[in-house]
Amino acid sequence: MAKQQDTKKLFEDLSGAGKSIGVLTSGGDAQGMNAAVRAVVRMGIYVGAKVYFIHEGYQGMVDGGDNIEEASWESVSSMLQVGGTVIGSARCKEFRSHEGRLKAAHQLVLRGITNLCVIGGDGSLTGANLFREEWSGLLEELVRQGLIDEEAAQNNSELHIVGMVGSIDNDFCGTDMTIGTDSALHRIIEVVDAIMTTAQSHQRTFVLEVMGRHCGYLALVSALACGADWVLIPEMPPEDGWEEHMCQKLSENRADKKRLNIIIVAEGAIDCHNKPITTNHIKELVVSCLGFDTRVTILGHVQRGGTPSAFDRILASRMGVEAVLALLEASDSTPACVVSLCGNQAVRLPLMECVQMTQDVQKSMDEKNFEEAVRLRGRSFENNLNTYKLLSYHKADSELPNSSFNVAVLNVGAPAAGMNAAVRSAVRVGIKEGHKMFAVNDGFEGFYKGQIKEITWGDVAGWTGQGGSILGTKRTLPAKHLDKIAEQIRIHNINALLVIGGFEAFECLLQLYEARTSHEDFCIPMCVLPATISNNVPGTDLSIGADTSLNAIVETCDRIKQSASGTKRRVFIIETMGGYCGYLASVGGLAAGADTVYIYEEPFDIRDLQSNVEHLTEKMKTGIQRGLVLRNENSNENFTTDFIYQLYSEEGKGVFDCRKNVLGHMQQGGAPSPFDRNFGTKIAAKAIQWISRKLKESYKNGKVFANTEDTACLLGMRRRTMAFQPVVQLKDETDFAHRIPKEQWWLKLRPLMKILAKYKTSYDVSDSGQLEPVTRVRPKKAD
Repeated sequence: MAKQQDTKKLFEDLSGAGKSIGVLTSGGDAQGMNAAVRAVVRMGIYVGAKVYFIHEGYQGMVDGGDNIEEASWESVSSMLQVGGTVIGSARCKEFRSHEGRLKAAHQLVLRGITNLCVIGGDGSLTGANLFREEWSGLLEELVRQGLIDEEAAQNNSELHIVGMVGSIDNDFCGTDMTIGTDSALHRIIEVVDAIMTTAQSHQRTFVLEVMGRHCGYLALVSALACGADWVLIPEMPPEDGWEEHMCQKLSENRADKKRLNIIIVAEGAIDCHNKPITTNHIKELVVSCLGFDTRVTILGHVQRGGTPSAFDRILASRMGVEAVLALLEASDSTPACVVSLCGNQAVRLPLMECVQMTQDVQKSMDEKNFEEAVRLRGRSFENNLNTYKLLSYHKADSELPNSSFNVAVLNVGAPAAGMNAAVRSAVRVGIKEGHKMFAVNDGFEGFYKGQIKEITWGDVAGWTGQGGSILGTKRTLPAKHLDKIAEQIRIHNINALLVIGGFEAFECLLQLYEARTSHEDFCIPMCVLPATISNNVPGTDLSIGADTSLNAIVETCDRIKQSASGTKRRVFIIETMGGYCGYLASVGGLAAGADTVYIYEEPFDIRDLQSNVEHLTEKMKTGIQRGLVLRNENSNENFTTDFIYQLYSEEGKGVFDCRKNVLGHMQQGGAPSPFDRNFGTKIAAKAIQWISRKLKESYKNGKVFANTEDTACLLGMRRRTMAFQPVVQLKDETDFAHRIPKEQWWLKLRPLMKILAKYKTSYDVSDSGQLEPVTRVRPKKAD
């Protein structure tokens, strides 16, 4: 047991007493920066440090005075839902000069600030690193000029720097997602969805310009997420003759009964001779070649605006806390680091290595070495590009390989936003691989009734942005209908099965796998893709649909909190969905800034309720006006939402009043978020490629026979990687009575939420990022 104690590194051992942390936002603003600032301030105060806002970026650091002010717990209240940066950002010429940095050093020493948390792009972070390298020289100079004494120089001898990348372009190497990217995609997709309805009415072609002077990430992902006809990005300049190629594709799509065309252009798009490709040039091309009614829309600064998405708030909150931990652990010998996200895990990377790699991308592009540029951009960019290429061009049927395999796709369980994007991707990649694709309506109920028909490339056009399940979905499990399902597999000669759905989909595949002993027809490759708002499927950190649902919860919580502005102090009790799984409540609570979240996985009793009420009452006596309490629908059968509402109402008398809301099915509806469209599209493409491989491996003597464990898998995201896991092996990891995995990664985010809500708690930081080297060019073939 003693050994266990040693390996678990608790963060109570890290004290910030006597330390001062400065936090600034610099360069272009990005949604989510405020969430990062809030997390740094609250975590800093929590560990006993003093935290200072540095207003207006480096300019405020140089000017000093009121620009550098101490932050309090309340001073970051209700900034989580605000876009941009509340503490201001500016591009500062003065800081680029030695004199400017000398002034800045003087201002910091006056306040004893030797820890800086910089939120900005690569330029801002490079500046911070240079400042750190010069620090001891700057102090010597200040002593010589008599501006500070020897003792001050001694006390402030080391400057520690941690960076967080805030940039909507997602152009920083080493991190999968930068703060603000997801929100910018939300703005783009909102616009595209709106444009699609008017384009459809008039049979128009729209050319959209999105931001990204040097990086095509926004253009690429929004093209994937809306099923655009053509995309132009700086990392993949089209070859000579692309104009003809593009016009041919547009007219083919029109002939395929499609009433509109969408072309997405990154503002930095170029051709292979490094000449810029403008939206007007494309418009003229389409009009002169095809005579289509064409319009141009330039999105501009809309993409930087608006409220941050749930993803950006969670990302920024996680990064902010990680940044404070990194500052507390920093020593003279550790290089400046940047906290970042790899897959679903927080990591720390050496700042200058990341900056160097980011600059190498530009260098590769200037040298026209575009393959290298894409590889340096990192795996997230590369995966998006490969998926886009897979889905992009439908050759004439004669040119497609013919595999003579039939693959069926179906949805199972409750509808989840993003299911349709996954079906579309599966169908198109399947056709591209040479398979015949079949769609099954209404899950396994439709399967045993024979509601199975071939589905073609054009049938799934425009599906990415549709919520719910177009194929239809039912919760019926196959166990009672095995004979009829086996018969349908024989009738339609189905050689493989792709099941997209929630916990039921996992159970269905398990039943089919176990029925292989009695029914040889089920000895075919089968794969399940997790799609459920509850995110309660074993074997995966994330499910298709959960992000859309989180955004619905967060948006509603924002509105509910705002509804009380200007009235007296008020606490809202809000009930979320999720069955027994507390994911939506917990992660939604983190993103909406909840005070308490009640879930089944963390049992609570009347004493906890009592201390929560007292805690909230104390908080309400300060300047804080509103409280938010979330409760998962099945967190406790006796402490119902009504009970908690009545308890808080009674105990809060004289301090606050209460309101309650049950969010209900609005969490399940709506158009899928960019993340869910993209995630669904990518994992479905990966699943079909896996199915193709398994079909080839198991085809012997003129038939498919697959009866091993590894031919019935679930494709899930595990920390940093996407993994195919045999469903039978996931059985032991599952609590079937409550329909949840036995271990859930997001429970580690709960202490974070409590800290940000001013609770004293124990926080296990042994999982937090150690400094890692940046992985450079990987071998090309990575499965």
